[in-house]
Amino acid sequence: MFARTERLLLRPSWAEDAAELHQAIADEGIVRNLASAPWPYTAADAVRFAMQEHDALYPAFLLMLRTHGAPRLIGACGIGNYDGSAELGYWIARPYWGLGFATEASRAVIHIARAIGHKKLIASNFTDNPGSGNVLRKVGFRQNGKTALRHSNGRPEAMTCALYEKTLDGAGLEPTSMPPLPAINIRAQMERRQAA
Repeated sequence: MFARTERLLLRPSWAEDAAELHQAIADEGIVRNLASAPWPYTAADAVRFAMQEHDALYPAFLLMLRTHGAPRLIGACGIGNYDGSAELGYWIARPYWGLGFATEASRAVIHIARAIGHKKLIASNFTDNPGSGNVLRKVGFRQNGKTALRHSNGRPEAMTCALYEKTLDGAGLEPTSMPPLPAINIRAQMERRQAA
């Protein structure tokens, strides 16, 4: 499954992404805000992620910045299975913080989640990372009034997270929602271009 936004290509990881992935995520400032990434994040961790099985119900996408040259890996966004609920998660490489990429990618993944049949998404942010909460509110998530302690390998102890929900049945769509994004097969398009 693939998607394209104004500035990004969202696509599954491939084995050849491992080195660029490692370079982008091996930053304690990123991993401390993720619930499941290992720390320290090693080259072997990047290989394992890049070669993971792709789950059609819980897709994970690398975020590739479209450039005039080769696309550049700037983060990831996807849907995970958290205790039986579909959970939106994302991270952005430090040089690209504050440029709206998490919001842009999250909107695309929300449309994909709706298209594959999810009725609701959950999300959370560590309370000392308010920027992530801002992203969630921009894409239509609502705080459910609850918090929870969550572990991160990049932190010495579990920290408080604010919990969010978003229904995907058409109700509660954000006013600036994008139309559904078409899924495209980037690999096939790249192979056709190389063959031409």
